[in-house]
Amino acid sequence: MVAIRLRRAGSKKRPFFRIVVTDSRAARDSSFVEILGHYNPRTKPALVDIKQERVDYWISKGAQPSDTVRTLLARHLTVKPAAAATVAAPVAPVEHGAK
Repeated sequence: MVAIRLRRAGSKKRPFFRIVVTDSRAARDSSFVEILGHYNPRTKPALVDIKQERVDYWISKGAQPSDTVRTLLARHLTVKPAAAATVAAPVAPVEHGAK
């Protein structure tokens, strides 16, 4: 089975992760098929860079994202409803009555 999961990079105590497509039986840092993005948890806020169209392609081919990758996708690649609502609703002008 093909999996989408994190591959650790970076030096000791300074983790940096690549989001990769790999065989689920392979070791965490061994060979992979394709790099789909990067995740740096050490920055504030955490830096997530993912190629959405490639993720969709691999999921359509049957790749299963790990729990951590599924959470990253849900948090960083979905449109927030509150942000969409503030842009979509224009404010009507207030009319004052004449005396």
